[in-house]
Amino acid sequence: METVGVDMDIALEWSMRLLSGVLVLGAGWIIGNTARKAIEKIKALDETLRSFLGGFAKYAIFAFAGVIVLGQFGVQTASLIAVLGAAGLAIGLALQGTLSNIAAGVMLLILRPFNVGDYVEFNGNGGTVKTLGLFGTELATPDNVYIFAPNSAVWGANLYNYSRNHQRRMDLNFGISYNDDITKAQKTVQKVLDADKRLVTTEGKKPQVMTSNMGDFSINLIARFWCKSTEYWDVKWDLTKAIKEALDQEGITIPFPTRTIIHEDARPAETEKPAKSSKKEAA
Repeated sequence: METVGVDMDIALEWSMRLLSGVLVLGAGWIIGNTARKAIEKIKALDETLRSFLGGFAKYAIFAFAGVIVLGQFGVQTASLIAVLGAAGLAIGLALQGTLSNIAAGVMLLILRPFNVGDYVEFNGNGGTVKTLGLFGTELATPDNVYIFAPNSAVWGANLYNYSRNHQRRMDLNFGISYNDDITKAQKTVQKVLDADKRLVTTEGKKPQVMTSNMGDFSINLIARFWCKSTEYWDVKWDLTKAIKEALDQEGITIPFPTRTIIHEDARPAETEKPAKSSKKEAA
């Protein structure tokens, strides 16, 4: 009878442990899902980052609940955590490149140096961003060549975002002949700039034409103006053509590189005449 009573006590104890373990796991699952949903509602975070952090929080909470359950069944959780930590370290060393890409992807998603649709350049590569994931960034060049760049390469480089600012400044450089009227050339180009309604005319950004320097064969001028980033290339191409045509119409020349060669008459060098050999009389 005592043996039966002991078995009943053991069975009751393990039943309570099992029930407690189920409740703890269920609570961990519910809390994890709640945390995931709460994170995914944070609008300040990127959608990819919200999904990643939400899933990480969910399974981290559920794993913590699992450790508590194992402790209730007499498992030495300290040793288990140490083993898992060592295994995690080994996996981390083996996958350090992949993990560095994930860390870089998280930082890119948080700091947001660029968005999908922006044109960026880094490490000599340039293109329009198509997707930004946790492992890599996908771009397309202007001639539609696909580029996949690991996030660690993007994060560790100086990145140039040509779409972040709404306005960009442009300098068009051109030269005129030394014989042309500089003031007339400046006024001619200024009329072309003033006639283009796409240029920014706010204070400090008004179009202007300036004399840059005196080159080897031309007086170099700069046409400086601001425009919308989305219209940058159209404005550049249109104004380059319009400025050339306006200068031609006013008779202002855009000189080609020239080289002046001076020939000097030089007297040929006198050569010494060989000495006359004396004839010896035959003995």
